[in-house]
Amino acid sequence: MMDKYDLIVIGSGPGGYVAAIKAAKLGKRTALIEKRDIGGTCLNRGCIPTKTLMHSTRFLSEARSMEEAGISFTGISLDYDKLMERKDEVVARIQKGIEGLLKGNGVTVLQGAACIIDPGLVKIEANGDRTDIQADNILIATGSVPLIPNIPGKDLENVFTSDHLLSGQARLYNKLIIIGGGVIGVEMASIYNELGCDVEIIEAMDRILSGMDKEISQSISMGLKRKGVTIHTRAKVTNIKESDGLVCEYIEKDKPKTSQADGILLSVGRQANTEGLFGQGLSPEMDGSCIKVNADFETSIPGVYAIGDVIRGKQLAHAASAQGIVAVERICGLTPSIDLEIIPSCIYTAPEVATVGMDEAEAKEAGYQVKVGKYPMLGNSKTLLSMGERGFIKLVCQADTGRILGAQLLCDRATDMIGELGLAISKKLTSKDLASIIRPHPTYEEAITEAADDIEGMAIHIMPRRVL
Repeated sequence: MMDKYDLIVIGSGPGGYVAAIKAAKLGKRTALIEKRDIGGTCLNRGCIPTKTLMHSTRFLSEARSMEEAGISFTGISLDYDKLMERKDEVVARIQKGIEGLLKGNGVTVLQGAACIIDPGLVKIEANGDRTDIQADNILIATGSVPLIPNIPGKDLENVFTSDHLLSGQARLYNKLIIIGGGVIGVEMASIYNELGCDVEIIEAMDRILSGMDKEISQSISMGLKRKGVTIHTRAKVTNIKESDGLVCEYIEKDKPKTSQADGILLSVGRQANTEGLFGQGLSPEMDGSCIKVNADFETSIPGVYAIGDVIRGKQLAHAASAQGIVAVERICGLTPSIDLEIIPSCIYTAPEVATVGMDEAEAKEAGYQVKVGKYPMLGNSKTLLSMGERGFIKLVCQADTGRILGAQLLCDRATDMIGELGLAISKKLTSKDLASIIRPHPTYEEAITEAADDIEGMAIHIMPRRVL
């Protein structure tokens, strides 16, 4: 007899496993299907490996600056294999924790490739065997895969994606070319730059991090250049070939150029992972390469839902987790408990980047009259004593009401502070509300008070503006 569930979740990334546990907590008999490793891309080939490597390589930068703080030592060395071992250990520990949570909540975990062959019916294939299971509802959380640009030479040895690099199939390169200056490209550039590699970024747009606040993009670009990273913008790669290593041919501002390296990272984005997901004759309505869903995350196939990178929207782990919870709540007939309109974005460079809501340009495009408050972090005591780099906290608010519309942070611990500002936007708090809270000293978050007060020119630790 075929097993029957209330909900089948396909994919165990941060959207899938969170949705499965939420459903189990709400009393639903739930099955989770995963064809690779529990935790999906984020845990195994994305967020966690990247941030683990960034944390480890940052020790090198800190070691170089210790002498300035009065600490001298000799004999620093780099063990690349040990670096990768620690990355694998962190992944394994988190994976074990997720597996324990799934088991503890009574979620049935099934290994294999899932295919929806009918509404409510899923085929699972593993090692040549087939199993069919049924459910009242199916939730697709299969995530995304690297987008491979159609460049001649893309299949050559030592031309790879972040999936290959983070799964241990890459090595320490003397020279690394990164095609694409988005979040993944910039974070990888930071890692390999700290490891002593010669790093070059080739970006097609007029600036790296083109989807971010322009001032943040420019600041990160200047910071990378100061550390020795070469950045080409408005540059399109036309060919990759072998010649004493790898040669990358590209057009930069209408001029043909070449760069040589022993490794090339393809980092031009990711696309929805839908291959083999639907059986013959069963196809949901699509939005480009993504699965189209309604406000409840239901596809055009009744009872089949989709969340995360497989649908249109921000490709972020925390967005997928939130969508998974809301989708399950909708399936259970509950009112959503999460505000999905306010999704922070983070980049784990040094200093960190975190944004939420609208930047100044976006707010003006949306028709708002705005005021902006900004505090430079080199005036912040915690930044100075911690030997932090130049940065800022910027708040955008509605001019007449003072309601916070957005925040852009470029500073140490930005990713840990952005949640407070997301809450402020979600709850429609004003700059005066933000400034009314006593924040401890010395902390990075004191700068939030200063930025909020600066909106009306009342910041204590900023020199008065000149009146012309």
